[in-house]
Amino acid sequence: MESEFYRIRRLPPYVFAEVNRMKAQARARGEDIIDLGMGNPDQPTPKHIVDKMIETARDPRAHRYSLSRGIPGLRRALAGYYARRFNVELDPETEVIATLGSKEGIANLAMAITSPGDIILVPNPSYPIHPYGFILAGAAIRHIPVGDGSDFFTNLSRAVRHSVPKPLALVLNYPSNPTAQVVDLDFYKEVVAFCRRHGIYIISDIAYAEIYFGDDPPPSILQVPGAREIAVEFSSLSKTYSMPGWRVGFGAGNKKLIEALGRIKSYTDYGAFTPIQVAATAALNGPQECVAEIRARYKQRRDVLISSLAAAGWQVPSPPASMFAWAPLPTAFAAGGSLEFSKLLLNEAKVAVSPGIGFGEYGDGHVRIALVENEHRIRQAARNIKQFLAGADPQRAGARLRAVGN
Repeated sequence: MESEFYRIRRLPPYVFAEVNRMKAQARARGEDIIDLGMGNPDQPTPKHIVDKMIETARDPRAHRYSLSRGIPGLRRALAGYYARRFNVELDPETEVIATLGSKEGIANLAMAITSPGDIILVPNPSYPIHPYGFILAGAAIRHIPVGDGSDFFTNLSRAVRHSVPKPLALVLNYPSNPTAQVVDLDFYKEVVAFCRRHGIYIISDIAYAEIYFGDDPPPSILQVPGAREIAVEFSSLSKTYSMPGWRVGFGAGNKKLIEALGRIKSYTDYGAFTPIQVAATAALNGPQECVAEIRARYKQRRDVLISSLAAAGWQVPSPPASMFAWAPLPTAFAAGGSLEFSKLLLNEAKVAVSPGIGFGEYGDGHVRIALVENEHRIRQAARNIKQFLAGADPQRAGARLRAVGN
């Protein structure tokens, strides 16, 4: 039945729900499902961060309301990170804000700056909060196809030329979730110049900036001269320090956008639990060897996944960054689409992945594979997939899947 609520009606059926339902049913039957679907880091949070949180939580004064913009020490630590990592000097009072993860920051910024009917430019495929945060705020989305030979700037120019009214903002996400694509500083320079000419804000998501596998770390758009006149950037500590459940992130950049986000947050939350913010400060200011160790572990898993899938007969490009591989559907299964292939992998190979269609229509030729299991489990997943691919008849497998009600 269609919802009576306006914002709920704007949300399509959750594509991942079908795979999640099948996964839960299989586990209820006692089946061993290797879950490479959700990007949920499995590595423990470094001990010194946990110890700082515990130490602070023992102080009764730390259990009162916190600050929605983030405690001053955390905002200074975030500014310090930008100075060290990107050589970008930020004012922690006006150009930095702490958020409950980057997802909350993007969604609340959308609420702060969007009027019904505003046009937002969003890459497709993309992480769901990038379009739907703005859709929930009443915006209209114009998709920019990315990947598979698409020319980003040609598509961007066409979108702006044919948008009425003029677009309010452009969303960027590099390293990309789900595609793992990376860009260089020249790309950002061209984007900033384009958006300044057209009066378009930029919302950049760099949640995976520290999970990279080459020699050159991914840049920040705020490194571009003049970017802070139109751009704000979001990230979180979830992947960098393996702190997904802590829900601590930040926004940085344009003062006007940061102020707007802060105004909304002042009405909606009191900020993260103070001991979590103190521990996040310790993470940013403390020893960084743990970041290199986390990065190295993802690289090892990536290499095992790519080589094992190749041995299974599935050629998947090696991602240069992020904790995901963006895997094209095997040719024999391409016609059925990513959702059916994901369901087949779960039903036949006992491996869960995310269907590409869940990230937008241009993702339907792929599935996203998360590096969230250890190397032994990844090799086991590849063996299961190899056995499935070797004996699979796509038509008969699909018919069998439908026959059992999945």
